[in-house]
Amino acid sequence: MILAVGLTPAWQQTLSFRQFRIGEVNRAYEAAWCASGKVLNVGCALNSFGIPSKTVCPIGGETGRQIRTDFERLKIPVRWISSRTATRTCTTILDESTGLTTELVENSGPISSGELTEFYDAFVEEARSARVVVISGSLPEGSPTNFFRRLLEQTTAKAVLDIRGAELEESLSQKPFVVKPNREELARTVGRNLTSDEELVEAMSEIRHRGADWVVVSQGPGPLMAIGPQGLIRIEPPKITVRNPIGCGDCLAAGIAAGIEQDVSMRNALEIGVRAAAENAKELLPARNLTRLS
Repeated sequence: MILAVGLTPAWQQTLSFRQFRIGEVNRAYEAAWCASGKVLNVGCALNSFGIPSKTVCPIGGETGRQIRTDFERLKIPVRWISSRTATRTCTTILDESTGLTTELVENSGPISSGELTEFYDAFVEEARSARVVVISGSLPEGSPTNFFRRLLEQTTAKAVLDIRGAELEESLSQKPFVVKPNREELARTVGRNLTSDEELVEAMSEIRHRGADWVVVSQGPGPLMAIGPQGLIRIEPPKITVRNPIGCGDCLAAGIAAGIEQDVSMRNALEIGVRAAAENAKELLPARNLTRLS
C-alpha cells in the first residue's frame, strides 16, 4: 500500500480562454473545478493507476466540503483531518492562443497545533501498513520546519519526498529513498543557480550525499534526470500536445512510488512516472485519466 500525505490541498478552478488579455475583461469558454494541490493530485493519480493507496490530508470550510464530495465521487480511499481553516482556492488560466498556463495560487492558511497533532497521529497509524510513503507540498504558515522529518522518524516505509527548502533539508537525515524537486526547487534548496547540466548533476549529487538514496529532477518538457546507486539515468519525455501541465510533477511522483511498490527497477519506476506526467498534461483536470497499472 502507498500512503500519500500532505498539508496544503487546494480546491482548483480551471478557466480556459481562446485568448487571455491582461488588464481586460476575459470570458472563459470553459470552467472546471476539482480537488487538487500536490497531496490530492498524488492520491488521485494512485487511484487512477489502480494501486492500493490511502491519502491523509486536512480540509476545512466550504471548499473542504467540495473536496470531500469530489473524492467520494472518485471513490478514493482517504482519511480527512478536519480543520477550522478553510482550504485554499487556486485558479489555473489556460490561454489557447499562446499555450501559456498561468497559476494564481492562494497560500494555505495556518492550522492549529491540535490539528497538526491529529495529522501526525493519523500518519503514524496509517503508515504501519504502507510500503511506500509519498510526502508532498509545503507546510502551512507557522508549522515547524521539522514536521516532515518527524513523520519520517515514525515509519520504515520507503519515502518519496516532493518537498523543498528547509523542509527538505530537515528530512535528509532520515535517508529518504527518493527526493523529487524540479530544477528551480533544487536550485533554491542548494542556494545557487543551476545553468548547466554539469551544475545540475553536481547539485543532485550534493543532495544525495546528504542522505537521499535517489535524487530525481523534472524539467517540464526537458529530460528527466536521476542519480542514485546505479549512477545517472536520463529519460526523454514523449512529445505531446499539452492541454494543462498542472499536476504533472505530482503524477511523476505517484508513478515513481507505484513502481517502487511493485518492485520494478528504478529506471522502470521513472518511466512509469514520466508516462503518467505526459498523460496528465494532455487532460484538462489533473491526475484523473492515467493508464492503470493493475
